[in-house]
Amino acid sequence: MTDRPLTLDRPASLLSSRRALEFARGLWDLTKPGIIGLLLVTTVPTMIVAADGWPKGSFGEGLVLILLTLLGGILTAGGANTFNQWFDRDIDAIMERTAGRPLPAGVVQPWQALAWGVLLATLGGIQLALTVNLLSALLAEAAVLFYVLVYTVWLKRSTTQNIVIGGAAGSIPPLVGWAAVTGEVTWTPFILFLVIFMWTPPHFWALALKYREDYARADVPMLPVVAGERETRKQLMIYSVGLVAVSLLGPLGGHLSWCYLTTCAISGAAFIWIAWQVWRNQAPPMRLFFASIAYLFIVFAAVGLDVLV
Repeated sequence: MTDRPLTLDRPASLLSSRRALEFARGLWDLTKPGIIGLLLVTTVPTMIVAADGWPKGSFGEGLVLILLTLLGGILTAGGANTFNQWFDRDIDAIMERTAGRPLPAGVVQPWQALAWGVLLATLGGIQLALTVNLLSALLAEAAVLFYVLVYTVWLKRSTTQNIVIGGAAGSIPPLVGWAAVTGEVTWTPFILFLVIFMWTPPHFWALALKYREDYARADVPMLPVVAGERETRKQLMIYSVGLVAVSLLGPLGGHLSWCYLTTCAISGAAFIWIAWQVWRNQAPPMRLFFASIAYLFIVFAAVGLDVLV
């Protein structure tokens, strides 16, 4: 009687399962889920304002519309972020902050990442067109193309204005949310678009100050690398004031009122104060980075609450 080598297959099986999990986690990480979550927070409140309450009247129908819109946003944004990492895999390998990403780490192969990005972006556009409406799909795909072709391929490695102009891609979710409910785009979602557009430079430059040496090593012309820390801190202050000023224009669209305006004024004053401290070198830039995340959440929470209050 021959004993069966039961223990010989187990290590190979476990290794295979482990690699499969790492690969799946790598595909997930390529989509930059943290960024997607932050941007989609701006979609739901905009949909509530567009509907002047809960979308579609009944809770169930409105919830379905919101979930379908968010699904399309997740897929398209995930595709764009994946392509961004595919294209930037050479500089990601040089930068300490990004060296552990799936492509530099070898968890996902370049051709797999490219196929994954194209698949996500394509499915997202089709899903929005079929289940929400054509305008929301076209806006979402426009964000993908702008982020991929204008920011990633062209601006990021060529100008200090990369994140300023490129920020337009991440500003489109309010337009998508509004179009999903109304089938059109009016002044209110455009003002919310401008809020995110103005929010992006102080948010990202605060991070770039912390990782200035990383960007310099990879020869990426971020503002702190080209213009220096002092000028970047100054620009942080200028854009922070501009951000708060634009946010106060919200009621001009005809859909937001005192609740939104009061919240923006109070949170904006706090944000400018932190930006002032960073400018005067009395606070670390990352304080503004984290404050900017909180600020965006607060402002768009006020967008949704303004209609409900």
